Amino acid sequence: MTRFTPVLFVWLWSTGFIGAKYGLPYAEPFTLLLYRMLMTLLVLGFIARWLKSSWPSPQAAVHTAVTGLLVHGLYLGGVFYAIDQGMSAGVVALIVGLQPLLTAVFAVLLLREDVLARQWLGLLTGVVGVALVLSEKMGGTEQIESFPLSTLVWALIALAGISAGTVYQKRHGQGVQLIPATIIQYCSASLLFAIGAFLFETGEVEWNTQLLLATGWLVLGLSVGAILLLMQLIQRGAASQVASLFYLVPPVTALEAYILFDERLGIVAVCGGILTVLAVALVMIKKRVV
Repeated sequence: MTRFTPVLFVWLWSTGFIGAKYGLPYAEPFTLLLYRMLMTLLVLGFIARWLKSSWPSPQAAVHTAVTGLLVHGLYLGGVFYAIDQGMSAGVVALIVGLQPLLTAVFAVLLLREDVLARQWLGLLTGVVGVALVLSEKMGGTEQIESFPLSTLVWALIALAGISAGTVYQKRHGQGVQLIPATIIQYCSASLLFAIGAFLFETGEVEWNTQLLLATGWLVLGLSVGAILLLMQLIQRGAASQVASLFYLVPPVTALEAYILFDERLGIVAVCGGILTVLAVALVMIKKRVV
């Protein structure tokens, strides 16, 4: 894992909100996610066969499947449904951007990880930074108060899922090869999406160029690229430190929105981005031993 892996991960992960916004007008959330998972499993299946991967024991496979339900099933389902039902991608990013603080709490309670006062300061600073980055969008012409309460519930489900999944993977997901672990995780998430699509959706999809491009990026850029990087980061770093990377996602998403949709970045958002970078540094930079 190189020093640039976290940077690449943050950029890839930030594009997920944009990809969801592009694709959801043409397919329902669980249906779109089911197609995404099935396409991703096809790609990973070829990779696993090419690498001649070893599969885990039944007990390890169960733990891996639980991670998949949390990190992919609840997180993606919550994010996609929140956006589909009227919450802006920026507000969703703000809510799930609180994940590092929640993950740090889980890590202390469940993993007995040591979190220094400097790191707690970084986590709290990150909350302020994320809020500042998106405050202009929230305080502008868009009336975020008008979104249904159900969208907030979905966003909180996504927050809880990714936070608990990160800690669960760190505690129970060690010793499983990356590709087989990801395949098992996507299989469990696919089952959840299939049940949700069957029970709550029509299954209708309006295939067009925009949806194909969005789905292709969600599969290759996010479900293959970003998730494999995330699993590597979780396996090699403390859960609270890995989670702090998510603080960088909202400002990067805001920059992408400026480039793609000509959304202006004011001084408040810039200050929030600076605070966010500082927060990540406080959490991730280890104290040197002389």
